[in-house]
This record gives sequence, C-alpha cells and structure tokens, in this order.
Amino acid sequence: MPEILQTPYGTRDFLPKEAAAKRAIENRLARLFASCGYEEVVTPTMEYLETLTMSTGRTLEKDLFKMFDLSNRTLALHHEMTTPIARLAISRLKNSPLPLKLSYNTAVFRFRRNQPGRQCEFYQAGVELLGTSNAAADAEIISIAAQCLQLAELREFKICLGQVEFAAGLMEENNLSAESQAQIKTALENHNIVELEKIVDALNLEKNSADALKKIPTLQGGVEILDAAKNISNNAKSHNALKNLAEIYKLLEAYGVAKKISFDLGLIRDFDYYTGMVFEAYAPNVGYSLAGGGRYDKMLADFGVDCPATGFALGIERILSARELQGISDDVRAKDIYIGYSEGKIETAIKQAARLRSAGKVVELSLTAQNYSDAEKLQLDKGYSELLYLKG
Repeated sequence: MPEILQTPYGTRDFLPKEAAAKRAIENRLARLFASCGYEEVVTPTMEYLETLTMSTGRTLEKDLFKMFDLSNRTLALHHEMTTPIARLAISRLKNSPLPLKLSYNTAVFRFRRNQPGRQCEFYQAGVELLGTSNAAADAEIISIAAQCLQLAELREFKICLGQVEFAAGLMEENNLSAESQAQIKTALENHNIVELEKIVDALNLEKNSADALKKIPTLQGGVEILDAAKNISNNAKSHNALKNLAEIYKLLEAYGVAKKISFDLGLIRDFDYYTGMVFEAYAPNVGYSLAGGGRYDKMLADFGVDCPATGFALGIERILSARELQGISDDVRAKDIYIGYSEGKIETAIKQAARLRSAGKVVELSLTAQNYSDAEKLQLDKGYSELLYLKG
C-alpha cells in the first residue's frame, strides 16, 4: 500500500462497525460516571511540556509527542489525563467544593513499541476524585471501575488490589539505602522475581528480613493474604497499609464487588507516583490490564496545592478486545430501512424518511432516483433490514 494511504506508526482506523461499538461503550461509561456524580471535563489535546513533566512525567518525556508554538514554547500531546485534570482543578476549579469528582473520555498519546494493547494513540475513559484521603474514596473508585467492566458485559474479570506502602515499610524497616530501594522498586514494578532475589541476596540481610522482601511478589490471593503479610512485617507503615486494604475491602463488600477482588501486594505500578492503594483489572486470555489506578496524594503538590487524590483510567480498545475474546457481540445499532424511489418521488421520499427517523428508525434515503432492482441491491449490500420503494 502506498505510504500516503497508510496510518502513522502506532495509530489505527476504526471502521464503521468498530466505531459504533467504541461509541456504544463510551456512552455507557459516560452515563455511569454521571450517575455517580462525576462531571465530565475536556482539556486541550496539547499542554505545555513543563506542565506534563512536573511530576513523574519527567521519566516519560522521551515518549511524548512534542512540538513548538509560534512563541517557540515546547508543547506536547497529553500522555495521560491525571496531570491535565490536576492543572484544571487547581486553576479553573479551585473554588469548587470538595471532594471534586471529574470524568473524561479522550485520546491520549505516548510513543511506544506497537503491540497488542499498546499503541501510540489510544483512547481512555476514567475518573479522578480530589480532596478526600479516606478508604471510602478509594472504594468508590474501585467499585466504579468494576461497574465499568460489568457494563461492558465482560463475564470474567478480576481486580488486583495492592498498597505501595506495604513494600515501602518493609524496606524502611531494614534501613535500605535509597539506591537499594530504587532497585527493589524497579524489580517489583517489572514483576522480575529473579532480579528481586538477586538484589536482596546482595544486601546480606538477616534471613527473616531477606525472606520477607522476597515474599512480596508471592503475597497474592483472597482477604486472608492480609494476615499472612502482617506476620512478615514489623513496622507501622506496612501494618497501616494492610489495615487500609482491609477497610477498603469491607466497603467493597457493601458495594457488592468484593468477589471480583484479589489482593496482590507485589503490585506496585509506580512508586514515585502512587502513595497508597493501587489496582489493575484483568480478563482471561488478555495479556494486558484493562484498567488501572490508585491513590496519588502528592502529585498536586507539584502545582503548589496539597490535595489528596485517587482515580483510575480504562483502555477503550482493550475493553473492545476483551469483549471480542469473550464472544460478546458488538453493540451496533441495526440498520432499519433503505428508501428508494422512481423519478419525481424525491419530495415524498424525503418526508417519509423524516417521519420514520422521528419514530426512531435508522433510515438511509437514496440521493438519486432508481429502479426497484437497483434499490433492492443497495438495500442488501448496505445491510438494511427493509426496503421501502416509492414509485410514481
């Protein structure tokens, strides 16, 4: 195919049925967010580079799509939505009552190797809850994520729930240097158990301490795993993290989604960004997370405001892929009626189409006069259920 007809690297076209399925899912999510009191906001596709890189975006700068404005200031396409919403919240919405509940649905851009579930342009929907630091806020966020997956009609999915302060407490308990902590954090984020064990062995810790650090990735399972984790930790930070998870879980039981929760204390996501609970949602046979998020109480401080926050983002294309793998048909509206007509009947056809559309039917009106056989062929080729032919 000539290059002029190709899409840029890491992007894709949505054909009519794909676009209809995408829009149907987005509309369901928008209605859910609104029903939970989250108001939709739309921020610019581009932001000043320094805005997007004030926090952990610095490490992602190499992956941003950058450009210059006429004043030679550097701009970048937004690579996630938490930072733009934080900017909006402390500027345009700074006098709004707390907690502030905001939602979004947009395309985001990040340069990365093109593979299933990972593109350079992709679509996200999500919510951010600013101004509340308690477990009730985190439980609400997790429950909304679960409801999103239920609205997408996914029969099977699991939400893995962790708490970054548990591992942080274990490292502080053993007085690890900043360098050693960074190495362990990276191994945990990458789920690299072999590298983790190698790093811990090199520290020459007492056996119980070393074993505790090595066990972090294995602390997975039901609510009983919290007791097992408490038995290998001897510090207030780790114990408070486990207490926080237990409180969140109790509230998720009230929400009716606790059966979808699995604990994973090796789930870290990003130590420099998240400050408390973190979670990711998975479905069988899908090799990437469908949604993810957590608590990020320190990020808004980069903008000069000390404000706790929590939220999550969901990948629209990933949800569509999971639906396909589970054999869920696309939510595409049926094509009802194709209207054809003979010479001199276009005015009558226009009025008939208007009446049918006002009654809720999907109607395509021919733009030229046709004989019956040509109209019938187009009706079938275009997939309309019925042909209405008007003749003189």
